[in-house]
Formats: sequence, structure tokens, C-alpha cells
Amino acid sequence: MSASESSSTLSKSNVIDQLRVPLEKSGDTKGEKTEVGNYFVANYPPFSFWKPDHREDVFDVLAQPAPEDRNLGVYFHIPFCRKRCHFCYFRVYTDKNASEINAYLDAGIKEFQRYGEQAYLQGRKPQFVYFGGGTPSYLSVKQLRSLTNAMKDVFLWDETEEVAFEAEPGTLTEKKLEALRDIGVTRLSLGIENFDDHILEVNGRAHRSKEAYRALGFAKELGFDQVNIDLIAGMMDETEDNWRRCVDTAIEQGPDCVTIYQMEIPYNTTIFKEMKETGRVSAPVATWEQKREWVDWAFNRFEEAGYSVSSAYTVVKNPETTKFVYRDSLWEGADLLSAGVASFGHLGGVHYQNQADVGPYMTALEQDDLPIFRAYPTNHEERFLREFVLQLKLGYTRPSYFVEKYGENPLERFSDELGKLVDDGFASIDEDQITIPRHGMLQIDRLLHGFFLPQHRDARYT
Repeated sequence: MSASESSSTLSKSNVIDQLRVPLEKSGDTKGEKTEVGNYFVANYPPFSFWKPDHREDVFDVLAQPAPEDRNLGVYFHIPFCRKRCHFCYFRVYTDKNASEINAYLDAGIKEFQRYGEQAYLQGRKPQFVYFGGGTPSYLSVKQLRSLTNAMKDVFLWDETEEVAFEAEPGTLTEKKLEALRDIGVTRLSLGIENFDDHILEVNGRAHRSKEAYRALGFAKELGFDQVNIDLIAGMMDETEDNWRRCVDTAIEQGPDCVTIYQMEIPYNTTIFKEMKETGRVSAPVATWEQKREWVDWAFNRFEEAGYSVSSAYTVVKNPETTKFVYRDSLWEGADLLSAGVASFGHLGGVHYQNQADVGPYMTALEQDDLPIFRAYPTNHEERFLREFVLQLKLGYTRPSYFVEKYGENPLERFSDELGKLVDDGFASIDEDQITIPRHGMLQIDRLLHGFFLPQHRDARYT
């Protein structure tokens, strides 16, 4: 069935008539304190269902011929930081010297070389490359050039649409930014989080506002295709006045894109450990209601300044030129070759994650093995569901896309779940589009759990 045919079929569906009702802001939750747990939906099924027993499923995929109709992304995790933030839950190290970092990078290069030998990946050129952490910008210019040159020897970058790179402002110099531009970075993402030095200090950030302004100035002068800054609403000690000043400052700086997160307190964070020691149940941060109100205000303020809201977390200055290839391609089922300690990827419908500690990770590569620790082979229904819930984060999705790709209409498959969202004012349905209004977008991760398969619905905290 063609896209036009599926759209016509959907527009006549009785399901739409049953679900199309006026939007009203109702069913919202009030006054929720921020308790410990991961609410952010990054993947599906949840990570707690990935098991070492499925490790061999990844190797089965790698032995298959390379697909001709699937985009490939490449990710490398650089787990080194100047300091661990109090809210950080990623695998990071703050105590490694230059020789230890070089050994890790050598191991990462070896991992890419091993993958390059696999039938499933041979000859494939990445659509996008992403460097995450930790702090990728912690590396020296020499280390960055050596790493990226070796990666390009295995997976050519000549047709890459996007090279994204996360950076901590305090680790950036003009020389390092010049090197990143020369390497081919097109999307520079600065983890600023806040422009107030007191808030940065209380939350354990290594940089201060002066370094943020300096990094932004250098980045603008060097002419990166896209400069993104990250902000977090509801950090410890943050007030509404501080948040509004922070947003106004971001607008004054004029980045191409701004990503706004709402503060969470996952289990393996410094804040959680302190809460556990003192017996606190709720975290010393803003309530969920406050965070949603602050982000709503920020979205409105950015729109007044000429930005457009492009997802539940992002605003962009020019939607025609500012794209997030990494996000959009992954949310449409692209393969992700992920390397580095604790990194997670997705190949041929099989999720996998590497060893979570640097010792076992490097030992596996020294033994000429891939450092895969656990995996999860998804079935047709789970792949369909994964793309559906992730695309809802954009604020809209087309049922015809899923009919054409998966042969299943989400309006029928999720009629009860969508009906509830519509009744509560968190969704509307019109012709070939499901739309999430602003107040639904502000709590989209909470709403997505309702679409999970029954066996996966209680896994948000694991």
C-alpha cells in the first residue's frame, strides 16, 4: 500500500471519528514532588529487559549481509570528565590520566575495526556520527585527531549528513574548537545547563558562566553548521526568577537550537545517595508541576523570539536548516553502531549494551572479543511500538507511516490508549495525524508508558 493510499484509508477510518474530540486541558497532575527514578523514555523495550543471555543474537545479526535500505549511525562514548555532576547517571571517570585515556581510545579504535570486519557492516557509510559522554571535549586536540582519523579509516565520513559532538564549556579553547570544525563536526552541543554560577556550583557542574560565554563566542566565530545549548529546568536551588533570566540569556546568545530537560534524579546519582543517607523521599528540586510551568514559559518565550518548538525538548531558530539527523533517524529505526564503555546500540532489530566498566570493556578487546554485555532481540510488535512512542515526542506522527512500514494502524492498535489521551486532553486526531498539544508534550515521557506492553509498564525506575 502506498502512503497516499494508506492516508486515504485512515481518513475514512471509524476510529478517527471515535477519537476526534475537542482538546481541553484536563487530567493534569498537580504538585507532584520529584522522587527518585528515570522517567525519560530513551528506548524501548526498557533497558532492564536486556540480558546477557541474548548476547549471541548480536553476532547472528553481524553475520548477515549488509542491508541496502537502512541508515547507519555511529556512536562513540567518551567517559571522561573534569568533575561528576550531582545529577549525572552516565558512566564517567574523573580520575584517569593521559596514558589511561590513550589506552581507552586505542581500545575504542580496535572495537570499530572489529565491527568493520563484520559482514553486516562492511562497506556501509554512516548517515550520522555522534560523540557523547562523559565529556568528549575533555580529550586533547591530538587525541581527537588520532581517534577520528582512525574511525574514518573504518567507516568513511564522506557522505555523513551530521557529526554531533557534546562539549563542556570549560574544556573548550579556540584551538580545540578549530580542530573540531576541521574534523568535520557539524552539530556542536554545549552542556551549559544554566547561566548562574551559584546554580552551577550547587549542582556540581565543572564550568562557570564565563566559560560558557567564551565557548559560545568562539563557536559563533568559527561558523559551525549548528550550535546547540542544553538547559535543565528545576535544578537544585533554582527559582522561577533564575529560570527566566537563564532563558532570556539563552535567547540573547542566539544559538541555532536549545534543548531543555526537566530535572530527574536517577538512582545512581550523588543526589540520590545523599537522599538515601538522610532518609528523604523527594529530591531537593522543583516539583513536576513547577518544571512543566517553567518549560512552558520557556517555549513561549522562545517562540516570541522567533524560535519554533520541534519536539518535547527542543526549540530551533530555523526549522528549514536546523535538523537533528541523529534523533530523527534513530526514531525511524536506523541502525546504531555504538562503541565505548556502557554504550548502547541497535543493529538489525537487536538492542545491545557494552560492558559497563572500563576494565571488563578493555579486557574483552584485548582478547579479540567484542565487549557486548547484554542484548535484547526485538520482535515486530516491539519495533513498531518503539518507533511509535519515540515519534510522539515530536508532538505529532502519521498513522500512515506505520501502516506502510509495519502493516499496522496505530489508531486501531492503540485505540484505548489514544482514546484516554484524547479524553484527558493530551492528544487530538485529525485525518492522518496524531497531535500532542503543548501541555501533553510537557509530560510526554509520563504519558508514553501507557503504550508499553503490559510486561514492560513497571520498568520506569530500573
